[in-house]
Amino acid sequence: MKTQRNSTYIFMLTLVAAIGGLLFGYDTAVISGAEKSIQTYLIEPLGLGSLAHGATTSSALIGCIIGGLISGFFASKFGRKNSLIVAAVLFFVSALGSAYPEFLFFTKGDPTLGLLITFNFYRIIGGIGVGLASAITPMYIGEIAPADIRGKMVSFNQFMIIFGMLVVYFVNWGIANGQTIEWVNDIGWRYMFASEAIPAFVFGVLLLFVPETPRYLAMQRQDGKALSVLSRINGPTEAHSILGEIKHSISLSGSLKTEKLFAYGKLVIVVGILLSVFQQFVGINVALYYAPRIFESMGAAKDASMLQTIVMGLVNVIFTVVAIYTVDKWGRKPLLITGSIGMALGMFGVASLAFANVIGISTLVFIIIYTASFMMSWGPICWVLISEIFPNKIRGQAVAIAVAAQWAANYFISSTYPMMMEFSGGMTYGFYGLMSVLSALFVWKWIPETKGKTLEQMEKLWTDKRQKEVS
Repeated sequence: MKTQRNSTYIFMLTLVAAIGGLLFGYDTAVISGAEKSIQTYLIEPLGLGSLAHGATTSSALIGCIIGGLISGFFASKFGRKNSLIVAAVLFFVSALGSAYPEFLFFTKGDPTLGLLITFNFYRIIGGIGVGLASAITPMYIGEIAPADIRGKMVSFNQFMIIFGMLVVYFVNWGIANGQTIEWVNDIGWRYMFASEAIPAFVFGVLLLFVPETPRYLAMQRQDGKALSVLSRINGPTEAHSILGEIKHSISLSGSLKTEKLFAYGKLVIVVGILLSVFQQFVGINVALYYAPRIFESMGAAKDASMLQTIVMGLVNVIFTVVAIYTVDKWGRKPLLITGSIGMALGMFGVASLAFANVIGISTLVFIIIYTASFMMSWGPICWVLISEIFPNKIRGQAVAIAVAAQWAANYFISSTYPMMMEFSGGMTYGFYGLMSVLSALFVWKWIPETKGKTLEQMEKLWTDKRQKEVS
């Protein structure tokens, strides 16, 4: 039977929602071009050290943890669309506030502890937007997209996250290119943060023209609106059938809300948490947040260091696409283990060069090996597994715990990097290499292969393991 699916409409809805992913990447990576200027403008004049610098660079991650924890409440209470509008507003306010934290209460050029706290407050506001977008954007796309193309559409959001990072690398480089360090430290970093207001504004406006998801509308007993959206997406022939399936799913899930978190044993929860923690403990966000500083420490000039960051961003995009096209062919475990080995090779290479005090193109090569290995494996596939690995009855609770653990681990690793580097650069990168090795062993020992398995099969797997624990 010929389908009446409106593919253009589906893609446009996906594209609008995925701007949330782009802003996720943009907000988390914009600090890479500005963190050294923030240190010069705010941290050093106050006599504060590397701990305050690391905490400030990573302060948005506090908001990410908060946003991730409250995302489920917002999505259920206000809807997917309205929650994304809230995220857009938070992105916009954070962009302008971070660019000019002196607004109303402080004097430009007069750094105070209050000004530093205010800057961190605005960064945390943006982090809450990131936390909301990281959870709700995939949810919106997943509930809009037809089942047979849902994986590809949701994967597009991961691409947009990396693309957002690449865009901001270009923006930061364009702002700093040809300017004096004094100008960048006084004015340039402000433009970097303010630039995020443009995509945030576009995101908020476009969201006004997209519908709420059919699943949420059906949950609110707005069947007429749900049917209208489904008809435009799938055609009127299939819309009634799909709405019936959605209502049946809702009726089933209504009886699942009281299921206890450890109904399938503690192992599945521990595996989900460790999966998230290892994704961060391998040190990827150190490379993203501190990329220009890392390249400057190799001897590159400021303009050249930001250009090398752009090269790294291009590598990230290319190898994320590799993951999208191979995850359903090769399987999750082989890609994760291969990625872990590549990351270990890259980080141990950087560590060896740091111990030998060797700087140059070889260090860049090892960093590219490391980031490429992450982007083809742990970057996108961790999110894929988190969406697949938990049984239906506990997925909501378990995903919230895993995502919160991921942002907490992100904050810990990112905020401790400057302090660790003061102690020993070689040992710092060696630690991330060691975590990469342990991540491979963890996947080999504990992660089940989810390729080709239904969610019901995953539920049976954990049920069987639970029975073995009890016996």
